[in-house]
Amino acid sequence: MSVRRTAAVLAATAVIGAVAAPAASAAGSSPSPSPSVARPSGLFGSTDPTYDGVWRQSLALLAQHTVGQSPASSAIGWLTGQQCANGAFAAYRADASAACDAKTQVDTNSTAAAVQALGALGGHDDATGKAVTWLKSVQNKDGGWGYMPGGPSDTNSTSVVIGALKALGTKPASVTKDGKSPYDALLKLSTACDSEGEGAFAYQPDKKGKLAANADATAAGVTAGMGQGFVAEPGKTFDLTGCHVGYEPDLADAAGNGANYLAKTMAKTSYLKSALPGAKDQPDYGNTADAVVALAAIGATKDAQKPLAWLEKNSADWAAKSGPAAYAQLIFAAHATGTDPRDFGGKDLVAQLAATGPGPVAAGATASPSEKKNDEKKDDGDGLGVWWIIGVGLVAGIGIGFLISGRNKKQQL
Repeated sequence: MSVRRTAAVLAATAVIGAVAAPAASAAGSSPSPSPSVARPSGLFGSTDPTYDGVWRQSLALLAQHTVGQSPASSAIGWLTGQQCANGAFAAYRADASAACDAKTQVDTNSTAAAVQALGALGGHDDATGKAVTWLKSVQNKDGGWGYMPGGPSDTNSTSVVIGALKALGTKPASVTKDGKSPYDALLKLSTACDSEGEGAFAYQPDKKGKLAANADATAAGVTAGMGQGFVAEPGKTFDLTGCHVGYEPDLADAAGNGANYLAKTMAKTSYLKSALPGAKDQPDYGNTADAVVALAAIGATKDAQKPLAWLEKNSADWAAKSGPAAYAQLIFAAHATGTDPRDFGGKDLVAQLAATGPGPVAAGATASPSEKKNDEKKDDGDGLGVWWIIGVGLVAGIGIGFLISGRNKKQQL
């Protein structure tokens, strides 16, 4: 499971009543294999999909699409088959033939991730349209989203929904509830430079309304603040000059402050440490990969190089243990920085990802009618190029609607 969902999953487990398994997976590895759960045909990964099936499948399909591969129709069919009639997705439905009911634990993260993947692949307008309609129906009054429908907004969930909206060419600023957009929600979750948060994004306010820096949320918030999703195109070169103080920041400034926090936090170690409550002091590979994407998205490519090099040297064992979502995160980091994912620290991430699930359609092979339909690139992001097609995450060609102001960030998104 991608660690970008760490805080959201931990919060959701309090509702679902299954703390142990998600907490273990959120540390950067997929849930432990369960002999009672057989891997469904078409699904990526060999571990129990109960808590991350749709998430890891979405990231895997998106990563394959990003490197120019056509995912197997069985893999795409597994994902579309998980959708409920109302458009939402749960983390995993063992019996997808059964109708979803009030007991089906649908969530915003799984739904938005699926939209990013299916939006990039193209040809799934009905599925993605229903999913976004559902996401809009559970938007909070502050403009954001929580992990579970009706839950308080958090940076991670709001960010992944922003990526879903952009994947379909919808301007997040236009999706409002009580006059508030997702960008308004993100800005409210950014911390002040002169606070303990040092310009980072918080996951959620605590019970007293205080915001605390959270590196996981900050990586998500910076990327979404730049109007991008899982697949992020590098921004124009931008030098981080410290946390911006002097007036109430807009979202562009908040994204810059968050990027500065990430770079400062990784300056000595080259990586982010685990943010899980009670976890021992150890590297968080998934969060570090997300941070590389965030820094590249805002144009701080120079600051992204050190953690990227650290991942190339140290992430192999983690990715092998964690599975498809981990390989996808590394592919996204490679793409955002212009690094070859087929030679990432001497490893072929593309081949390693393919080995965890149904193989992609071979180049030059004759696809079946269903495969041809699934692999049509009908979305507006088709011309963005094979490498960060953010069709799933964020059509880079669609402007975010605000200027990156102050501190040399005067570029239109």
